[in-house]
Amino acid sequence: MLKTAVKSLTAGVSCLGLAAAPALAQATGPLVYTVVVPAGEFGSAAFLTELLGTLSAAKAFCRATGDSALQVDCLSERLEAAADGIPAGTDYDEVRGVLQDTSARLKRLARQNRDPGRSRVSVTSSANPAERTARPLTPVRPSAQAAVNREAARIFEDAGTVLLRSAETAQERQAQYAQIAAAIDSNKVLLRS
Repeated sequence: MLKTAVKSLTAGVSCLGLAAAPALAQATGPLVYTVVVPAGEFGSAAFLTELLGTLSAAKAFCRATGDSALQVDCLSERLEAAADGIPAGTDYDEVRGVLQDTSARLKRLARQNRDPGRSRVSVTSSANPAERTARPLTPVRPSAQAAVNREAARIFEDAGTVLLRSAETAQERQAQYAQIAAAIDSNKVLLRS
């Protein structure tokens, strides 16, 4: 009797396990991929590569708009998106802060020099229609564009300086922050074209 009860119990548990497995495997929905950058051991090379790629893609996306009046606010929006992609509580908190500050300063600069004859516009990538700005961009008036671009270039230089100075005390950060600072600073090229 005890042997039969154990066999029945084992068979019942096995059936429950098999019945539950397909339900889990059939779950639908988007797959979420999270990169965890542990605090204390300075950032992963994979995350650095991802961040540098994001900053490079920002420049390419904004260049592809073909509208020089939108460049400053486009870069602001792309840097904001890059900052939002950096998880809180990691070794990249300083980088996120610098990107957020740089984005806010560029956004304010564009809005202070807005072209009253043009509406704000959302931009979609010609290469990837799914990629678009998260908010409408503010065009800069033509008469202010040269001065705005010079000020934006100075804002990018400030961001690089802040990153490089914050890395001076931590040897493991120096190389990574230097690469990030160079990627941020490279956006100045877009403002000169």
